[in-house]
Amino acid sequence: MGKVRGMRWWMIGLVTSGLIVNYIARNSLAVAAPEMNRLLSISTAQYSYIVASFQAAYMVMQPIAGYILDVVGIKIGFALFAIAWSGACMLHGAANGWISLAVFRGMLGLTEAAGIPSGLKATSEWFPAKERSIATGWFNIGSSIGAVIAPPLVVWWVLHGNWRMAFVSIGVLGLIWSMLWLLLYRAPKDQPRLSDTERDYILAGQEAQYKTDTAVRPSWRAIIKRRAFWGIAIPRFLAEPAWQTFNFWIPLYMVSVRHMNLKEIAMFAWLPFLAADIGCVLGGYLAPWYQKRFKTSLITSRKLVVVTGSLCMIGPACIGLATSPYVAIALFCIGGFAHQTLSGALYTLASDVFGKNDVATATGLTGMAGYAGATLFSLAVGVVVALVGYDPLFVALACFDLVGAVVVWFVLKEPGEPQQRVADPVPPVAGSARA
Repeated sequence: MGKVRGMRWWMIGLVTSGLIVNYIARNSLAVAAPEMNRLLSISTAQYSYIVASFQAAYMVMQPIAGYILDVVGIKIGFALFAIAWSGACMLHGAANGWISLAVFRGMLGLTEAAGIPSGLKATSEWFPAKERSIATGWFNIGSSIGAVIAPPLVVWWVLHGNWRMAFVSIGVLGLIWSMLWLLLYRAPKDQPRLSDTERDYILAGQEAQYKTDTAVRPSWRAIIKRRAFWGIAIPRFLAEPAWQTFNFWIPLYMVSVRHMNLKEIAMFAWLPFLAADIGCVLGGYLAPWYQKRFKTSLITSRKLVVVTGSLCMIGPACIGLATSPYVAIALFCIGGFAHQTLSGALYTLASDVFGKNDVATATGLTGMAGYAGATLFSLAVGVVVALVGYDPLFVALACFDLVGAVVVWFVLKEPGEPQQRVADPVPPVAGSARA
């Protein structure tokens, strides 16, 4: 069987496509919300409960999903979760009120929780340490691309059919992807098209914890006792509210405050997520650039990316000062770029400090912390918006990220072993710096 150059990039592309489908399903609610809330008489407070049901379920399931992936493996685990979230998405089309919609949304949260841990586990298997932030940026771009595709896709269904059919069609898309995943994904040791040269390059660039095949069952207790866990979990608790606000509240904000119509939402609501795509990719390349330019360690380079993203979050804090809806969209774009820049670095840090047998579990636990913050913030939005509007909430999001940057800088310490100081054993294969 012929070998494929840059096979690791093909594998991360397959993961990225799964995240795209995952986030199309996730973001479809926000786009359908103006029409759906009108037809089902759902209030802003009730909508916040629907959003929070997804986030709470996602929060609880993240460490469980990560544990399952570490135990059964990413190939079978990710496929099973994808089939389940596709079914949950299709059930949205049967909702007849906010309570049933909240139940189905909670089911979606339980099943979609495997997305990011799966991406990190695949990255830890397929990439040397120095390329891991780049690979994370490329698979994390799937979340933003999904958010870009959702507005025009769902609006098209609303205008040419109804909002219920939008959820059903997106669920079918997820089932198709899960079959492709089972057919195409292989771990490096099982991939017959992986060349010996590329396999040696990957293994030589990985830390010691990724080179052992010993199957050690991950321990939640051991993970949460580590200082490194809290150095990532607290910043994620503070950062995740921004991304969830952008995902679930931008269309409603632009309709209720900026008075955009549904067609304008389809034209402009995807732009912040396009900017987020740029943040995913640029953030991935920033870490090795900082490492080379300033001669920093691997961990410090990731921290610098977090600081960069948190400073950019000052942009969306100024949305309340914008007099034009288009300026507001531009500031949301800065926010999307900023968040995905820093979140990619936080994801990658988990793969830097945890081993291959517990990286998915650790990512799930830090994700649980993130969605705890997101759930609390979403519930606050439903109450606070009615009292003081959205503007103070946007300021709070920037403050959260700035505090998170301070925490990651001072709490997360360098691992005991030197980080990626070994010269490349062979030149990178074609595609080593591209998706």
